Amino acid sequence: MDTNIYKIKLEEEKKLLSEELSGLGKVDKTGDWEASPEDEVVKQDVQDEGDMAERTEDYEERTSILNELEERLGDVNKALSKIESGSYGTCEVCNAQIEEDRLGANPSARTCKVCMER
Repeated sequence: MDTNIYKIKLEEEKKLLSEELSGLGKVDKTGDWEASPEDEVVKQDVQDEGDMAERTEDYEERTSILNELEERLGDVNKALSKIESGSYGTCEVCNAQIEEDRLGANPSARTCKVCMER
C-alpha cells in the first residue's frame, strides 16, 4: 500500500478542518477548541430575551459543529501518526488490513468494513 497517497489526502483534510475550526472558535489554554460567537452577534446589544435565546442557540449550534470537526481532526491526526509509525491501515478492532476502497473514501478510517458494521 502506498501510504503517501493517503498522507497527502489527510494533510489536505487537516488543513481544511483547521480552517473550519478557526472560523467557529479558538483554542483554549488546555488545547481544546471553544466556540465563539459570530462577529456580528458580538457587536449587537442584547435587546430582549428573544435576542438572548438566539445567541444561546447560535452558540450551541457552533459548539456542536466544532465538536464534530474537532473529533474528525483528532482522527486525521491519529491516522497521520500511524503513517509515521508504520501501522497505518490496520483495523483497531481485529488487526486486519483495512480495505483500500474504504481508506480511499475515508483515509482516517480506524476499522475494516466488517468491524465497522458490528
